[in-house]
Amino acid sequence: MLTNLKNKTILITGASAGIGEACARVFAEAGANLILIARRSSKLQQLAESLKQRYSVQVLQYTLDVRESNAVEQLIAQLPPDFKNIDVLINNAGLVIGVEKAHETPGTDVDTMLDTNVKGVLNLIRSVVPGMVANNRGHVINISSIAGHEAYPGGSVYCASKHAVDAITKSLRMDVVHTNLRVSAISPGLVDTEFSLVRFKGDVKKAENVYAGLEALVAVDIAEAVLFAASRPAHVQIADMIILPNRQASATVVHRELKD
Repeated sequence: MLTNLKNKTILITGASAGIGEACARVFAEAGANLILIARRSSKLQQLAESLKQRYSVQVLQYTLDVRESNAVEQLIAQLPPDFKNIDVLINNAGLVIGVEKAHETPGTDVDTMLDTNVKGVLNLIRSVVPGMVANNRGHVINISSIAGHEAYPGGSVYCASKHAVDAITKSLRMDVVHTNLRVSAISPGLVDTEFSLVRFKGDVKKAENVYAGLEALVAVDIAEAVLFAASRPAHVQIADMIILPNRQASATVVHRELKD
């Protein structure tokens, strides 16, 4: 039987936009109760209110930076009783900054990417997974990237961070192999979200050029894959999904049809 997500508790990081927001919407539609974490409080509150009204589910929202390990630990420890037993953890918070060569990347950008993409994932795992192990049930789904399977020029730190997510996912799956926990990664290619706008520090034209000449994936494409993984029968564990738009063959091989 498929896993029924109705009344399950789903924790989503980076939930205020993009893939995280789309995950919140598809899981709410499936009847799940949500714990939403993001840094942008106004967008998070608007999303939470709309989901509660539309789907009649319970939603908690917390303004939090996943890089802050103590804050993450305190939040999980202080969850209301009805939300303490987390069924699915979706580690979605992540970002990329810049396209500099490895030796030219500003130190602050290095710290931001590694602290968010790697330490942030570990902070949630360290705080949530012990409860899952105690309950002998749960599912960790890490949003990785094609950059976790390949490297490309101008992406050394981001690729390193997503290779780390791939390694964390595989190692965690081994660490909990004696339990009923499931551990998955979802690895998208080109997804048209705020991702490139952040990478190019608000330069709209450069961000748009990333997706020019092809139909890129959109956030809901990835959210539906996350939902698919979470809703498989209990004996089925999706280890990883690499999801690309048509006409993308790898991180760097893309066919574009550009208009003159």
